[in-house]
Amino acid sequence: MTTIVMKFGGTSVASIDRIKNVANIIENKKKEGCKLAIIVSAMAGVTNDLVEKSKSISNHFSKEEYDVLLSSGEQVTSALLAGCLVDKGIQARSMLGWQIPIVTEGQHKNSRIISVNSKSVQNYLEKDYVVVIPGFQGISEEMRISTIGRGGSDASAVALAKALDADRCEIYTDVEGVFTTNPEICEQAKKIDKISYDEMLEMASLGAKVMQSSSVQKAMINDVEIYVKSTFAPEKSGTQILSEDKISYEKVITGVAYSRDDAKVTLMGVKDKPGVASAIFKPLNDDNIVVDMIVQNISADSNKTDVTFTVKRDDMLKAENILKNLKSEIGYEKLLTDNKVSKVSIVGAGMITYPGVAFKMFNALATKKINILVISTSEIRISVLVDDKNTELAVKTLHSAFELE
Repeated sequence: MTTIVMKFGGTSVASIDRIKNVANIIENKKKEGCKLAIIVSAMAGVTNDLVEKSKSISNHFSKEEYDVLLSSGEQVTSALLAGCLVDKGIQARSMLGWQIPIVTEGQHKNSRIISVNSKSVQNYLEKDYVVVIPGFQGISEEMRISTIGRGGSDASAVALAKALDADRCEIYTDVEGVFTTNPEICEQAKKIDKISYDEMLEMASLGAKVMQSSSVQKAMINDVEIYVKSTFAPEKSGTQILSEDKISYEKVITGVAYSRDDAKVTLMGVKDKPGVASAIFKPLNDDNIVVDMIVQNISADSNKTDVTFTVKRDDMLKAENILKNLKSEIGYEKLLTDNKVSKVSIVGAGMITYPGVAFKMFNALATKKINILVISTSEIRISVLVDDKNTELAVKTLHSAFELE
């Protein structure tokens, strides 16, 4: 008998009517003879409301109690959905993270799943129950309720699918699957039928909103096949995320992604000597500032260099202050920052074997007079930093240039 883990996000369960719709989807899937374990998010808006409530108490609200508070949102959804299924005559029950248990480690508000004891869930599945589990949460080794952080419900679903040795994990959201780019920007965007873990990991890390990159990475490591589907059109096939060797590629590029969360930092006239890069990036790392694109240029004075890199836009001022305080130690002449930039990327496993992809990308942007500020690459990705005002034009231009319509 096929075992499926189904995860429903916040928009899918945003109201009682939508929870009833989810129950109908589960009922239809159950009629196919499947064993079903369900992961649910909090109803849309509930988590934000709980965050604001914690802030109304204190801006330094206890992290431990913050996790208890926020986890209640998913708990409400799991009870409502399980109750709805029972009302339809389906054997169902909710199980909380600590009851299974889903064990986590790390800091409160951003824990990691280290183990899932699937025995209790499996026992109920064998008795033909549908088990409904709140995502985003677990229990720490200190027996405290913990939350998994951004994208936590996806991570819960992937971890449970691995623990149950499920045949697949279905992620239900408000879109029909993964698209070649954001349909809100490019009307020609098309749904991708199959995409590899590596490609989806790149797309997610570059701003695609369908899944968080950490959840895709867990699926890739554990070889959990994922189907991304729409709660509002469950009959449609969606997008399958699986290993690269199961995909036949027809195009060099799979998709165009973009992010408006970046800022550019440039240190001019840096002394070109051993250890200078470490002096720049170690203090940023110590303050948990993630650095992405990095470019080093030789300046007119051959004894000096210019270093440009990107950080998250929210971290720009913090990075700027750290570097200002280290000016004499690093030995640079000028510090420049720019938060009006965007990162636009092309992603595709096909580019590994096809020459000329970079030229085609740069030439397409040049024809539209879009200036490239920074370039970075991986085996299956080329990213460029452009002026924020050119983001949509760059996305549409590249989508057309690589014939993704």
